[in-house]
Amino acid sequence: MHSLLTGTGISGFLEKYKVVGVYLISVAYIFLNAYMVYKDFYYSLAIPVLLVLLYFYFTRLDWIILLIAFTTPIAVNMVQYELGAGISIPTEPLLFGVLLIFILKLFYKNDFDRKIWTHPVSIVVLISLIWIFITSLTSQIPLVSFKYLLARLWFVIPFYFLGILLFRKTRNIRLFIWLYAVPLMGVIMYTVIIHSTYGFEEEAGHWVMEPFYNDHTAYGAILALFLPVFVGFTFSKVYSPGTRFFSLIFMVILVVAIYLSYCRAAWISIVATLMVYFVILFKIKFKWIAVITGGLLIFFFMFQQQIWDVMERNKQGTSGDFTEHVQSMSNISTDDSNLERINRWQSAFRMFRERPVFGFGPGTYQFEYAPFQLSKEKTLISTNAGDRGNAHSEFIGPLSEEGLPGMLIMLTLVIMIIVYGLKVHKQAKTRETRLISLTVLLGLMTYFLHGTLNNFLDTDKASIPIWAFIAVLVAIDMYQNKTDDQPSVGSGQCTTPKSPEGDLLPL
Repeated sequence: MHSLLTGTGISGFLEKYKVVGVYLISVAYIFLNAYMVYKDFYYSLAIPVLLVLLYFYFTRLDWIILLIAFTTPIAVNMVQYELGAGISIPTEPLLFGVLLIFILKLFYKNDFDRKIWTHPVSIVVLISLIWIFITSLTSQIPLVSFKYLLARLWFVIPFYFLGILLFRKTRNIRLFIWLYAVPLMGVIMYTVIIHSTYGFEEEAGHWVMEPFYNDHTAYGAILALFLPVFVGFTFSKVYSPGTRFFSLIFMVILVVAIYLSYCRAAWISIVATLMVYFVILFKIKFKWIAVITGGLLIFFFMFQQQIWDVMERNKQGTSGDFTEHVQSMSNISTDDSNLERINRWQSAFRMFRERPVFGFGPGTYQFEYAPFQLSKEKTLISTNAGDRGNAHSEFIGPLSEEGLPGMLIMLTLVIMIIVYGLKVHKQAKTRETRLISLTVLLGLMTYFLHGTLNNFLDTDKASIPIWAFIAVLVAIDMYQNKTDDQPSVGSGQCTTPKSPEGDLLPL
């Protein structure tokens, strides 16, 4: 009796009943699960996994974000609805959970680092979200537009705003890249094996990456995005020989995969990004870039008729031969892919002229563009059903869906990212942050250039690494380049910056 009255006795008594309670719950779950399986109801098997995930949502949100990064390349679009929306399993449910936890913690604690909200890139991102909300209110199909807004939020919140906190530590940047790249290598191996059964034919190369990617253009865009990063990891002496060896393997696999993807937009973006790299390497001043660009524009407008005549005489279609496939890039007379892209752009411009300020609503292009097609511009792959993609441009698409402000916001965001990316690279305090900032910026450049011909920011495959890469540049700018106790450039070392006052991620 005396032992129960003491603290030790009470603790032992409670501990004993806790153990008994755990055993009782475990036995009850086993019997319940056995009964559910007997009734062919297998969802109960997921209860332990869900409980573990719920625990980490409240204790280690950074692990959840990294888990999402790991599962993204192998995620599959499982559910299709009447409005063409789908759910990518398992990434989008996990992303929605992060969004809810972020909102709950923001209102409950209100300790998110306010400097993140006021960073110039963040301000443009917030303006973009606000404009998407406004144009969703005026949308032709509000249900589609608000679903689009929700999807944008569950991409931006975890991998941009929370990503900035996550990437304060350089090791988390490396961890994110490798966690995304390893399953991506698995997808590449799967794609190459399936493709080999068709003799690596060009036509088969458009779809063999299914169900992980819906076509070769989205697949090629992500391969191109990560190529500069692994080129940097391979040839930089910042990392150990082992890391450089595996980076070399990944780099070679990416190059082969990009070639076999037959994605001409990815090829163009890589070549153009290589030119950007030389501009940065040789520190060519902006005035010379402006002079050269202006000269090329003047040349085009002076000889545009002759240029169009040459392009219209090009009858080379897509081909398994590399040279012929490259030649088909300028075929605007018989190549259905090129002609259909022009058809989509022309439809988007007509939609813009009808609704120049608010557009037809975010995410609605594919449901609204059909009446804006002209019969003379249609191709063999044209459709009125709204089931074959969108405007094929990250800049023209917003013009039709969110009006002129939407396109200007997107252009401003890209310009801000480039400006701050160059600033971060120039001011980097360590060799590693200098390397990472450069390769991440070049990776983003491949996507921005690719984005003139295609758009994938409404998918998890592209949005997650794109927003994460943007967060990397902002995180280095805000925390690592502002830290006074880091060693100078050339030391090859990287220290961890001090944590800000606000922190939603227990890192």
